[in-house]
Amino acid sequence: MTRTALTGEEVLAAAARLVREHGPAALTMRRLATELGTAVTSIYWHVGNRESLLDALVERTVREMGEIRPTGRTPHARVVSVARALYAALRERPQLIAMVHERGLTERMFLPAQQALVHELHAAGLRGRPAAEAVRAVQFQVVGFVLVERARERSPAQHPGEGELWDSATAEHDPALARTLAAPADPERLFTVALEALVASLLPG
Repeated sequence: MTRTALTGEEVLAAAARLVREHGPAALTMRRLATELGTAVTSIYWHVGNRESLLDALVERTVREMGEIRPTGRTPHARVVSVARALYAALRERPQLIAMVHERGLTERMFLPAQQALVHELHAAGLRGRPAAEAVRAVQFQVVGFVLVERARERSPAQHPGEGELWDSATAEHDPALARTLAAPADPERLFTVALEALVASLLPG
């Protein structure tokens, strides 16, 4: 049964879901209409043609990435919270982030998170060049981890793998280290360890 009431935001939300789950190539007006239980003409009426829809999706993604809000009582906790929120947002929508990048809006997308970091670094007493370098260090840490995760996900199966390469002798007779390196990596835990160390090194005393 065809729907009679539909909003532009519903169209964008469904389009974003299709892109996140299946990639931009899966986003056709006909498939989107089917997902929403409406006519293709209704989709055109709300968002225009496919190119206009993609532009609107990019703008929506940029807007969502600007909704990061710091939490925590200390400057350290609040800076870490911004980085963790950015990390989660990037991981949740890789296909949409790629669309933003392709349209040359990456820097604009990151600006709200950078501004949030600036505010927290100022509150911690860091200003000028050290504050600017801290903002970029945190941003590069987040983006770098996301890119490494993506690369590992896409890489072919390794022979031998880490589980076969690490033993007590390889690890200089440190069995606990060997067991840990032989096990699959935990990206979220590694991100937290590295982020906590980085932020501690950047903030004043």
